[in-house]
Amino acid sequence: MNPFLKIILLLASATILMACAAQHEIRILHVNDFHGFATAYKPYGSESEQGGLAYLAQRVEELRSEKPTLLVAAGDMIQGNNWANLFQGKSSIEAMNSMKFDAVVVGNHEFDFGQAILKERIQEANFPFLGANVAGLSQLKPYVVKNLDGLSIAVIGVVTGDTPTTTHPKNVSGLQFSSPVDTVEKYVRELRAKNDIIVVLSHIGFSADMELAKKVEGIDVIVGGHSHTKVAKPAVVGKTHILQAFEHGKVLGVLDLTVKNGTIIQAHSRLEPISPGGKENREVGSIVAKYQKQVDSFMDVTVGESLVDLDGVNVRRQETNLGNLITDIMRKAAGADAAIINGGTIRTSIKKGKIKVSDVYAVVPFDNYIVAIKLTGKQIRETLEHGVSAIEAGEGRFPQISGIAFTFNRHAQSGSRVKEVLIGGRPIVADKEYTVATNDFLAAGGDGYKAFGDAVKSSKDYAVIGGAMKGDKLVYSNAGKWLRDVVIEFIKSRKEISTRVEGRIREVK
Repeated sequence: MNPFLKIILLLASATILMACAAQHEIRILHVNDFHGFATAYKPYGSESEQGGLAYLAQRVEELRSEKPTLLVAAGDMIQGNNWANLFQGKSSIEAMNSMKFDAVVVGNHEFDFGQAILKERIQEANFPFLGANVAGLSQLKPYVVKNLDGLSIAVIGVVTGDTPTTTHPKNVSGLQFSSPVDTVEKYVRELRAKNDIIVVLSHIGFSADMELAKKVEGIDVIVGGHSHTKVAKPAVVGKTHILQAFEHGKVLGVLDLTVKNGTIIQAHSRLEPISPGGKENREVGSIVAKYQKQVDSFMDVTVGESLVDLDGVNVRRQETNLGNLITDIMRKAAGADAAIINGGTIRTSIKKGKIKVSDVYAVVPFDNYIVAIKLTGKQIRETLEHGVSAIEAGEGRFPQISGIAFTFNRHAQSGSRVKEVLIGGRPIVADKEYTVATNDFLAAGGDGYKAFGDAVKSSKDYAVIGGAMKGDKLVYSNAGKWLRDVVIEFIKSRKEISTRVEGRIREVK
């Protein structure tokens, strides 16, 4: 062979080999907002079961075997359902360890059991918990770098800056939550030149993820959570791919990437439905069953019967019969003139038929107790204004009420939406004091309910003792019983429930 031709062929072969070597096929599997839903269940309005952690784990194992893979979670993994709550998230961590997660960002609800418990859960985890914008909790890492098929992948984690208002203030005492945008921008500048791919694990919500992608260049992928958004096809802003996989392990997010010379040249994303019927992962299945057996022994007790479906789905946008039931119970327990809670207190519905302990614990999973506060008519109106101020976004602040009736116009300017307000069937008096029942989360100013927090803290002799609040503005405070247990006692006493929507909250134009 001509020596010159031989050299050309060798160079050509080397070029081809280098090109091939520079191309990588990798996969990112992702979940978010699991909230402890370990067993398959029928979502409200559905006739078929969805989810099931053992089925999810098996599909992860199958997909992981096909190509180099990262498994990540975008927050709210250890709290929510009874399977997680009764063990303060320990059950979730054990299952996630078995599934070999690579990285998890803290969600706002990771803080719901308090910092001491969160530290325990982080210590038990065989994977890093991320929280780049959280100062004061050293167990959280700002980012982690993973090697995947020779690619250096930096994973940055950020949680919503609203965390202090979405969990009890005592749970985040001493912590600071900085801007997710500023934080991500800082770490992208630090990590971009040293790594092939930048992934942001985000628990700030889908719309906030879109804004993040617009404001910060250099992010390849945002895996999101918090808003429970079902992103069937990834949103693309510039060169950033934005994903989110709904909630409760009902789907598994799959992102397949082709990367060449540190650049994504192809991206294919899908959500795979997870439901019973397929193969279960034996190890994860045994973990689920172990904890579920303990849950069942406590939860599988019938306390009464509902003659109607109790709606916990629409509590963030309108009056519901379940919201009426719970606030009526609170008002009666506290002997108050009225009761107000945020719709976000109520997490699911109860179907017509027998009511078990498990149903009530799923509806009100948080460790909150009932308080009653002296508020002026003016402060009550301010509270209701706050409640309807973000109805368009479906936020948890929307009020559920008892002893009150009011009208509002969602098209009016925020702060001037509430129109007529009645208490006890009579027009509210601005300078008159009323007693209003709520939970200790809102009483501390949670979910942005500033009027509650200001009133409590203005009390003479105001103090927090052993987690319970005291002061002259608090006319009732029972830290000895959780709200959910008070609800259970009421249902037991009545045996049958038939609460309906009564027109307590009406929209006007």
